[in-house]
Amino acid sequence: MSAFGKPMPMPEPAVTVDQLVKTYKATRAVDGISFALAAGSITGLLGGNGAGKTTTIAMILGLVTPTSGTIKVLGAEMPRQRYQVLNRLNFESPYMDMPHRLTVRQNLKVFGQLYAVKPLADRIDSLARELDLVEFLDRPVGKLSAGQKTRVALAKALINSPELLLLDEPTASLDPDTADWVRGRLERFRRERGATVLLASHNMAEVERLCERVIIMKRGHIEDDDTPQRLLIRYGRETLEEAGIPCGTVTYFASQPWPFPMSLMIGCHAQALANNIKVDHSELEDARWFAREEASAMLARQHPEGLSTPPPFAIAYHIIRAWVEGDVAA
Repeated sequence: MSAFGKPMPMPEPAVTVDQLVKTYKATRAVDGISFALAAGSITGLLGGNGAGKTTTIAMILGLVTPTSGTIKVLGAEMPRQRYQVLNRLNFESPYMDMPHRLTVRQNLKVFGQLYAVKPLADRIDSLARELDLVEFLDRPVGKLSAGQKTRVALAKALINSPELLLLDEPTASLDPDTADWVRGRLERFRRERGATVLLASHNMAEVERLCERVIIMKRGHIEDDDTPQRLLIRYGRETLEEAGIPCGTVTYFASQPWPFPMSLMIGCHAQALANNIKVDHSELEDARWFAREEASAMLARQHPEGLSTPPPFAIAYHIIRAWVEGDVAA
């Protein structure tokens, strides 16, 4: 209520998507979806490969023009009015690399200038301290480890202290410790900045930890949209992964703390098998001997009581097991 006893107006959503469609030739990558993101909220966008998550994020950013439907971001119509708000957004994905010859500082300076960040040098120094970049701030990006590159990508995404942060699988292929570090920094940023975050992910545990709402996409449609807690009640399982929500099974399995890069290799191979994609990767054969015993041991440790009702990641286990036993051609 206001001081005069009148109801206060509801704040405008940070993002509003209405009947959004994107068609590529004969394929509808996004098929009539609608949702709104409250300012200051953090929402998980879940779905398997081809669900439409990345296309949806690209349209919200104004990088891809919708076939039909409307998008409003921080009050601006996208993509027509995108230049009014692009300095208030940012995006991070492990699939987009930075110039390898430039140092970390030079890369952050380029992106900071694009966002007109002032005073830029102070902002870079602040992020370097906060994200533990100081020791390699003047090292070329091409000479960094995977974990260091992840921290730099996060610094790039936070360089302008965005009001809206869009994340496309920010912890994909990271080891568990680095992934947990990234999640902690994202939680802290959202809390301190009051930012709105849309997180596209395959990782069920990640979404349960970070998100207050989950939008599930499949084949361009929204399959479900609710809080993680209500989804748990609805599906009657202890975790979203066990609830059988149809996305990310193989990626979840591959993210388990197996010796890297073996987990990534067999996870990618199982994903390829699940999608009928032929894989020719010599390192997969080298991992075959180790995968058999390690897969069995991992499953036994997680489910010593047996698997009368296997959770979805066990399906990925059986795909992998068929491969390592030679029942499926590599």
